[in-house]
Amino acid sequence: MVYPPGKHPPDHQFDWAHGRVLEALQVVLITRGRGWLETRALGRKRIEAGTAFVLVPKIWHRYRPDLEVGWEESWIEVQGPVVNKLLRNGGFLPAAAIRPVGAAAGIETALEAVHALARRAGPGFDPALAAGAFGVLAAWEKSRQVPAVRSRMLRALTEAERHFAEHLDEPVNVEALARRLGVAYSHFRRAFKAHTGFAPWQYVLQLRLSQVRRLLVSSEMTLDDAAARLGFSSAFHLSAAFKQAYGIAPDRWRRQFVAQAGVAVRP
Repeated sequence: MVYPPGKHPPDHQFDWAHGRVLEALQVVLITRGRGWLETRALGRKRIEAGTAFVLVPKIWHRYRPDLEVGWEESWIEVQGPVVNKLLRNGGFLPAAAIRPVGAAAGIETALEAVHALARRAGPGFDPALAAGAFGVLAAWEKSRQVPAVRSRMLRALTEAERHFAEHLDEPVNVEALARRLGVAYSHFRRAFKAHTGFAPWQYVLQLRLSQVRRLLVSSEMTLDDAAARLGFSSAFHLSAAFKQAYGIAPDRWRRQFVAQAGVAVRP
């Protein structure tokens, strides 16, 4: 595996052997898989799915996915007077640059919103895009304020999020998973909802629907194929869940997205 895939701009290019130093702040969310992050302040740390980290300007760092498992990442880069003020006031400390983030913090949703805006944005300053970026920073701060969970349960919750992300096509058996993780089923259900904002089965549904949206905009996959790939019993089941979550049928959502983004697709 070559990481990062493809070429970055010269001032952003890096490899694991050399690392890099950035002039702007980046927020990176790992949604699936696992890997490593290393900085001068933190040393080398294991990164699991459901973890976000910030790359602070002028701090050497390097990161990469596990070569066997890989990962999926979502990120933005921000800079300007507001970010500089936050950095000066200790909003992004290099020694506290990694956080487990549940769905309740809203980082993934905020990143998705920014990326959707960026696809439509023209050259020059875009107020909506700037507001979206501040939404990501607010979600990062919110993740710090989520009440701490006991360490044993936190490990179980982190492992459960990773398990759900890596087994989206499998039935959800929360009781069996809690037993395997060594925690009480009833306590696990309550802690999981407090940690993520969703009951376990609702969390898996959100993951599946989020992946459906990615597939709809990045491929010509049919709803039947997406349903089979992501654990829905049928295309009808997928469509009903999608419409209930987003208020629009998936085929119509795909057509609207393509029209707004100005992307050409084959008939």
